[in-house]
Amino acid sequence: MTNQLHPLMNQQLTNWTVMYTKLHNYHWYVKGANFFTLHAKFEEFYTETATYIDEIAERLLTIGGQPIATLKETLETATIEEANGAETADDMVKIILSDFTAIANHIDTLLEVAENEKDEETADLFLGIKATLEKNMWMLKAYLG
Repeated sequence: MTNQLHPLMNQQLTNWTVMYTKLHNYHWYVKGANFFTLHAKFEEFYTETATYIDEIAERLLTIGGQPIATLKETLETATIEEANGAETADDMVKIILSDFTAIANHIDTLLEVAENEKDEETADLFLGIKATLEKNMWMLKAYLG
């Protein structure tokens, strides 16, 4: 396998690692009338995210890559920003929607490279992630009205 996929997959890995922490932050600190709904939804999202982190890292190792596995390198590589601690419940939803959109758009680039490299297994992994992202994005948009 070519190394062209490795940096793209590490970008996904580090973004999901930041999302994992951000979603925990939002899960713990969400307040307001929609607490119960959002508290549960954020937990669902970070549980899903943990699966993605493991699947992406294992696939990267399978194709000869080296997954980024330190917080320092993660923060240097990720394009997703950490939570700042001042977000309202609606801010949290808007930020997650924005982050999911950015990750989904990046997956499009990764899919092109995977298809060019004839790496159907990597493409399948990311097609599945993107399908779930699109469903989550639809739900977040519906929540925001």
